[in-house]
Amino acid sequence: MPTDCISYKNSGYFSPLMNDYLAEKSNLQSLYNRFPTLENFEGQILEKQANYNNANRATLVSVLEEQYSGIATSQLTQQNIEALKVFNTFTVTTGHQLNLFSGPLYFLYKIISTINLTKELKAKYPAYNFVPIYWMATEDHDFAEINYFSFKGKKFRWNKESNGPVGRLSTDGLEEVFEIYAQELGSSTNANALKKLFSKAYLNHDNLADATRHLANSLFGSQGLVILDADSQDLKRSFIPYAKEELLQQTSHKAVLETTEKLKDYNIQVNPREINLFYIEDQLRERIVLEDDVYKINNTNKEFNQEEILKLLDKNPEMFSPNVIMRPLFQEVILPNLCYIGGGGEIAYWLELKTFFDTVKVTFPMLLVRNSVLLATEKQVKKADKLELTWSDLFSKQADLINNVTKKASEFPIDLTIQKEQLRKQFENLFELARQTDKSFVGAVKAQEAKQIKGLENLEKRLLKAQKRKYTDTLERATDLQNELFPNKSLQERQVNFSEYYLENGDNLIPSIIDKLKPLEQNFNIIVLP
Repeated sequence: MPTDCISYKNSGYFSPLMNDYLAEKSNLQSLYNRFPTLENFEGQILEKQANYNNANRATLVSVLEEQYSGIATSQLTQQNIEALKVFNTFTVTTGHQLNLFSGPLYFLYKIISTINLTKELKAKYPAYNFVPIYWMATEDHDFAEINYFSFKGKKFRWNKESNGPVGRLSTDGLEEVFEIYAQELGSSTNANALKKLFSKAYLNHDNLADATRHLANSLFGSQGLVILDADSQDLKRSFIPYAKEELLQQTSHKAVLETTEKLKDYNIQVNPREINLFYIEDQLRERIVLEDDVYKINNTNKEFNQEEILKLLDKNPEMFSPNVIMRPLFQEVILPNLCYIGGGGEIAYWLELKTFFDTVKVTFPMLLVRNSVLLATEKQVKKADKLELTWSDLFSKQADLINNVTKKASEFPIDLTIQKEQLRKQFENLFELARQTDKSFVGAVKAQEAKQIKGLENLEKRLLKAQKRKYTDTLERATDLQNELFPNKSLQERQVNFSEYYLENGDNLIPSIIDKLKPLEQNFNIIVLP
């Protein structure tokens, strides 16, 4: 069976909005700047070069150098950080939550897509430098989304209270998670490597941001990945003018609402607040709400008049945190960024932001849907070949898989489409006869046609049901294989932690994925592992 890829559309796992975006449908073209092709990056480079404030480079590099102090940093990452000082260096960025032990597999695919795109850009545009950035979502406060990972069907959860920015969260309490996980891993060489990685990341660092940085740096530092925590007073100082406009004018709310009207035929990913900023302290992150000219911090007794909140913004910009609407703007202000790489849900909300970016005169980045991957073993491929299954079969809904396998295995055709067509042709003659004799007969003929077609359909269902009983063993093997590849009838990349595959493949895992993924080809990749 072919083992390379299947189109995103044919995978059945992408939304109508993403399928239309990838098809470059005309109704969406006003919602993005340039579609991500290698050739289109030339215009994006020139536009960002003209629009970006190069004074921000020094601050960015200073913050990164501070965040990397005391960390074993690869020469390539050091070179990339240093290169950010120079006006001909640009970034490609992906962002992700601080999921425990990286969370599901697609954490890897986002970062690999980003790394591989910078390599392609350097080959195409050698006069420029391109740096892959992982933007850690350290200011998110939804801890329940990130406090677990799944390994071999078991969920390992970190039970802890958290209400503030997760990046600042203490790693106390992870010893118990580690002990349980270590027992599940066993004692092989690769298992011991995973234990060491988890232990060094989470038991040797005080907060979740530092732990996640260590983990990502251990996995991708050799590829030159630069990891950024934007929860920084210095970085937010350059964002003050935009935060001020948000507090006074609520620009994002108006602009995004204008765009969502253009997306009314699709599911809207996010809806803007009137003010799209949070107020944050150590373990507090709450919305800023404007009521009767008073800025109130939701679920607290804190409130400010206009003069007070603007004074606080100037003095302590780190106490203001952008939400999902404003965070992309913050990113594009502080980074010399060309392209954002994300999943379908992320790209969907970015498509709501183009008008907002135009209003505040910041270059809108190119938007690239990250690579999606299905990992399969050689043993699983052999099973599929024996069952004569294609990847399209395995990506289909399980009910469709069962029906297709049954029809393929049956020694006689179960599909009675030909017989139904023959019946319809016979009734065409009866319809003509009825019209020529008595038009009142037409209704009777029509009812008889529907009855006989229904009879054939019922016969078809009974034949299919009988054949399913006959091929029970074949169907069980097919559904068992699909369940292995699509746990919980969902995409593997959204369910399984990378450690499950590292346990078998060790240090070969990530290079084998890097070698296969081509971010601009926009296909769902199937990668076969030993």
